[in-house]
Amino acid sequence: MSIGIFNVPALKNEPVKSYAPGSPERSELKKALAAARAKVIDIPQYIGSEEVYSQNKKAVSPPHDHQHILGYFHEGTKEDVAKAIDAALEARKGWATLTWEQRAAIFLKAAELIAGPYRAEMNAATMLGQSKNAYQAEIDSACEIIDFLRLNVNFMRDIYEEQPISSEGVWNRMEYRPLEGFIFAITPFNFTAIAGNLPAAPALMGNVVIWKPAFTQVYAANVIMRIFKEAGLPDGVINMVLADGPIAGDVIFKHPDFSGVHFTGSTKVFQTIWKTIGENIATYKTFPRIVGETGGKDFVLAHKSADAKAVATGLVRGAFEYQGQKCSAASRAYIPSNLWEEVKGFMLADLAEIKMGGVEDFSNFVNAVIDEKSFDKIASYIDGAKASADTEIVAGGNFDKSKGYFVEPTIIQAFKPDYVTLCEEIFGPVLTIYVYDENEFEQIIPVIDATSPYALTGAVFSKDRYAIEYATRHLVNAAGNFYINDKPTGAVVGQQPFGGARASGTNDKAGSVLNLLRWVSPRALKETLVSPKDYKYPFLSGE
Repeated sequence: MSIGIFNVPALKNEPVKSYAPGSPERSELKKALAAARAKVIDIPQYIGSEEVYSQNKKAVSPPHDHQHILGYFHEGTKEDVAKAIDAALEARKGWATLTWEQRAAIFLKAAELIAGPYRAEMNAATMLGQSKNAYQAEIDSACEIIDFLRLNVNFMRDIYEEQPISSEGVWNRMEYRPLEGFIFAITPFNFTAIAGNLPAAPALMGNVVIWKPAFTQVYAANVIMRIFKEAGLPDGVINMVLADGPIAGDVIFKHPDFSGVHFTGSTKVFQTIWKTIGENIATYKTFPRIVGETGGKDFVLAHKSADAKAVATGLVRGAFEYQGQKCSAASRAYIPSNLWEEVKGFMLADLAEIKMGGVEDFSNFVNAVIDEKSFDKIASYIDGAKASADTEIVAGGNFDKSKGYFVEPTIIQAFKPDYVTLCEEIFGPVLTIYVYDENEFEQIIPVIDATSPYALTGAVFSKDRYAIEYATRHLVNAAGNFYINDKPTGAVVGQQPFGGARASGTNDKAGSVLNLLRWVSPRALKETLVSPKDYKYPFLSGE
């Protein structure tokens, strides 16, 4: 593997555009939204050099306007998955040996395409296909995916520069090989950036990938594949298949060349994948890498010294941005008795101003949840809380799916710390509050730690540094990303590497060098410059 002098060009986090009234980006985005609305597209599978269309077409609609058809995606079969594996393994012959600078150039070009000519189209696709407002799309399908593509190049360079020491007469070096075989990337609906990064990160390190995006994200996934192709990604390096998960898995997890899975999704599905890999372990040429980020039941803890307005703002943003459909969303909060009425008043005032509706109206803060299945699940939790003597609906509680899958931002106050909405992941705009005695801060922390099996994100609000230190230390295993005086969402690539443990995943920290290390298989090389020609060591000499 060639490792030359390589100066990465000014790689830093992409600035977030404002989309304020009168801004050029707002005008451009509105035009892109109108253009996307005006046409119906076909979304193929991308297998090797082919765009594969099938007879089994499924409609793609905006979650906030489910009667409108944006396009159709062509669902794949087992045969398509097998064909994609063959294409990937064929592509590997050239891709795995391509110099790392050449691979980097492709993904740096993709980042530039998204930052410039494709920015409005990418954001519009995410807004319409996944019901994200302009700001939520901008920080996801523009800035975060650009950051992944650019900063991963920095992380790759750092890996390759890490070399062993050499003693006299010996040259030691480390080669960071791609894994032997292919990677299976399984991506979720909620972040276009995750959908792009999970196949791109292993590919950057020289691997070939079978990518299965969520059906509810294929509208933007199609744009990602077009950008990768335009950036010069060789055919077969990333193959986008649109087969149902179990169908794809039945082929992939039985293949001897399967070498790793890069996953974001539900804990239950990830556990099933892990079990399936274990059952087939003797089949594989190499032990597969299993990398996954799953769910969260993310908490906010306020100390009695906290600023009530800051807590309220953190909760409204943390719980209700993108309808609570972030893995990191604040879904349970523990508020001290001395602050509760004030915090509640600030939140109710904010919610009275917040508008809900379609993404084309830029005044809407809240949009629709992703699909009917999700809507029905969220509604069942709200109905359960309405009927329970252990809760009170503080705000919201209404929902309607006649035009789109709309659920009001809902605040539930639970009167016991193990009420179901404090324990179970809901993945919607539902925040449950538990009010604890203001003088029992230390006593509430073990409750927070033990209430949920997840450990993704958490936050503490306090003006008391001793309280902050106590919470940070005693909740050390409760969150992989821990926030102090801020909401528990919004991790930035290279700044807050993202991931959690326990039931939240393998904590391999997307947005850092740690994740890329999972996609290489190092080989240590020792070259003796002048070989010994006598077996005898000096100690064998006589007196």
